[in-house]
Amino acid sequence: MFGSSRVPKGALFGLASFASFSTHDLVVKWLGETYPPTQILFFSILFGFPLLALMLISQKDAGSLRPRRPVWTALRAVSGAITAAGAFYAFSKLPMAEVYALIFAQPMLITLLAIPLLGETVGWRRRLAIAVGLLGVLIVLRPGPSGLSLAHAAAGVAAVTGAFAAVIVRKIGREENNAVLLVYPMLTNFILMGASLAFFYKPMPITALGGNAAVAALGFVGMSLMILAYRNGTAATVAPMQYSQMIWAILFGALFFDEWPDWPTLLGVSVIILSGIAILWRESDPGVSENQPVLNKGTPSIGAYPRIFPGLRLRFSKWRKSKG
Repeated sequence: MFGSSRVPKGALFGLASFASFSTHDLVVKWLGETYPPTQILFFSILFGFPLLALMLISQKDAGSLRPRRPVWTALRAVSGAITAAGAFYAFSKLPMAEVYALIFAQPMLITLLAIPLLGETVGWRRRLAIAVGLLGVLIVLRPGPSGLSLAHAAAGVAAVTGAFAAVIVRKIGREENNAVLLVYPMLTNFILMGASLAFFYKPMPITALGGNAAVAALGFVGMSLMILAYRNGTAATVAPMQYSQMIWAILFGALFFDEWPDWPTLLGVSVIILSGIAILWRESDPGVSENQPVLNKGTPSIGAYPRIFPGLRLRFSKWRKSKG
């Protein structure tokens, strides 16, 4: 068993990981002011493939790339592509804080989707937390007569499809190896976004290509740090660290884009975060959620890499048992 001294270390790695992911999103937003989001995503994945190859080479248990559950694998891959494209578009058009506020609805959506897909039973405490979190989303959006923008819709779609992809991982994660769960979404993104270049391509100078390479590198660093976080801390400790991204969003927005969230936005974000933490902690109890879909995935992929490596919790729970 791990002592309590390992918990802060895991949380620190988690904070560092999400700081890297937030910087990743900052560069995406900067590039999105000039280039189509599908083009940014395509080149980011292109630069990410060598890093992915190095990761797979280092894994002794990478296994076959032939999926055991091809239909679910395909659904997850397409969902991941929609999530990434929607999030990249939202980052290019909206303040980072607003995008994160909508994406932070994923734990609530994951819990809801786990009911039909995983046979999860959700008690009144989590139902109440979901209702409170959705109220926070409404506070952030403040829907009025003028309606919401396409970017808001894109962020909302990204939250839904990202949650769907996360639940699929929990459904098939015990059968599929990590290589399948990681490679197929990237390949799908690469093919679909590459096809879109015929309609949306805009020539990139070397500085923009460097920005895309930075997006790939930051995503890889973030994922690597997240693996270290889960090696050194519990899921219930690491997963809430994702909400530190809101601090980075406010800081980056103010420093680089002159974006200052108003008080209703901050209130709505606070409500969403409290709701998400309540769900995360409730599902950290093994007697409450057999599947624990939120803790298995954290914040799903919104770029070239997943925000938490597929199968992390299952993999490291086995690793802990071997050490304990």
